[in-house]
Amino acid sequence: MAYDKFNIITSTAVPLPIENVDTDQLIPARFLKATERVGFGDNLFRDWRYNADNTPKADFVLNNPVYSGKILVGGKNFGSGSSREHAAWAVYDYGFRCVVSSFFADIFRNNCLNVGVLPVQVSAEFAEKIFTAVIGDPKTEIEVNLPAQSITILSTGDTEKFDISPYKKDNMINGFDDIDYLQSIKGEIEEFAANLPL
Repeated sequence: MAYDKFNIITSTAVPLPIENVDTDQLIPARFLKATERVGFGDNLFRDWRYNADNTPKADFVLNNPVYSGKILVGGKNFGSGSSREHAAWAVYDYGFRCVVSSFFADIFRNNCLNVGVLPVQVSAEFAEKIFTAVIGDPKTEIEVNLPAQSITILSTGDTEKFDISPYKKDNMINGFDDIDYLQSIKGEIEEFAANLPL
């Protein structure tokens, strides 16, 4: 399944300065029955977003209309817990295309990269600068430049580089998942196979 191509995103951000956000908080286990990668955004942070009677919790950031955008900025150790890829599906389906944190759980990071969400790991100091800027002014825009592997707070000019594997970077830029990538080099695979000794 192809995803949105990711090149440069300039967007406001949603701040969630909470550490150790695990995948059960991202998408509670009771919502894992679906097999298609749609509809999960409605239940992203379900237990933090809604009361038992399904009314929104006014004090949760996703219910605060002053914050919006394609970038979610989380606290340290974001995406810990179980390996459920539904957590990454929920982030994507909600509309986030980038998650920023000073540390990601490895499986969650890889799941994000597989579904078109860019996990940008920054230093704790830079993460704090983002929180300060965004909470101070929700209209603050963040530029995430995948080709240059940089993230910049446009209002202050503060910038930092981030790491990503060349393979995943290329897939994100082209909007490929692993199957799309294999399809894109089908001709090369067939040529290689044709030249194998019998």
